[in-house]
Amino acid sequence: MPAGKRKDLRNLFLSFLFLAIFSLDRFTKYYALKIPSQGIPIIKGIFHLTLVFNTGSAFGLFKDTNYLFIIFSLLTIIFILRYLKKLILFKIKFAFILVLSGAVGNIVDRIIFGYVIDFLDFRIWPVFNFADISITLGIFLILISILKNKR
Repeated sequence: MPAGKRKDLRNLFLSFLFLAIFSLDRFTKYYALKIPSQGIPIIKGIFHLTLVFNTGSAFGLFKDTNYLFIIFSLLTIIFILRYLKKLILFKIKFAFILVLSGAVGNIVDRIIFGYVIDFLDFRIWPVFNFADISITLGIFLILISILKNKR
């Protein structure tokens, strides 16, 4: 397959990945809003669906600073969109798309509701959502790539 066609297919895949993660995040948050206040035990004591309105960051830090997170998220999104065009390696683009899709998913919540909708509750960790998973996985992959390149 010619290099140009392969690049086009990869970019199409990355666009689909972004849309899939963003859609999964929106869809699950929509249904999370229907979770009763007492939550839903999926595996009792281990994994529950618990609706949390997070006005801060990870681990509930910096509560009630939504406007700062909107600004930070917008800057992150702009940076990633500009930086993606310069990236060559597919695996790095993949990682940045993960971060981008999660950032967009959470900023939509912050702009519309004034908080992020979290609902995945493993009881030993703060409650989170699919956008958070995407951001964390993307950052993890970027860090691995950086560490590999330093060797």
